[in-house]
Amino acid sequence: MTRIVAMVVAMLLAAAAQAQHSAPLARSAFDFEFLAIDGKPMPLDAFRGKAMLIVNTASFCGYTLQYQGLQALHERYGARGLVVVGVPANDFGGQEPKANAEIAEFCQGAFNVTFPLAEKQVVKGTTAHPFYLWARQVMGDANVPRWNFHKYLVDRSGKPVGAFPSSVEPLSPRLIDAIEAALGPAA
Repeated sequence: MTRIVAMVVAMLLAAAAQAQHSAPLARSAFDFEFLAIDGKPMPLDAFRGKAMLIVNTASFCGYTLQYQGLQALHERYGARGLVVVGVPANDFGGQEPKANAEIAEFCQGAFNVTFPLAEKQVVKGTTAHPFYLWARQVMGDANVPRWNFHKYLVDRSGKPVGAFPSSVEPLSPRLIDAIEAALGPAA
């Protein structure tokens, strides 16, 4: 009898896990919210109709100089509707140990960052921020962040249209072409 109860419990747990995995997906990136680095709400819905480049960042990473390129994208394409969103994370090599205020000070002081920054988040695994869990479901396991400065490009409708690993520089032709396509023709 104990074996039957254990099997039933195992089946119920498996069914619950499957139901959670197959729960309805958010319709778009605009369904998610971060907290801004200053602690205020930062709903992605505030950027509805714009393309977004969402990047997990870290202050002590070999890719940290990419902040310069991200700021350049923000300045070059902001007027056309691109929003760069930095999401500090300490998930890879402990390379973002700072508190949110220190991260903001570093980004603004060292790189003159003026694009939106979220509070530090988890971006990998089962405890990742809901946006990252959704992006994984939509884009697949091959497109999850494997290191700092992984980039998700979201089009104006809120659909993820590209994932770019850390090695893809912000000003690389590959990313620029994808941004241009996501923005559409210049007005």
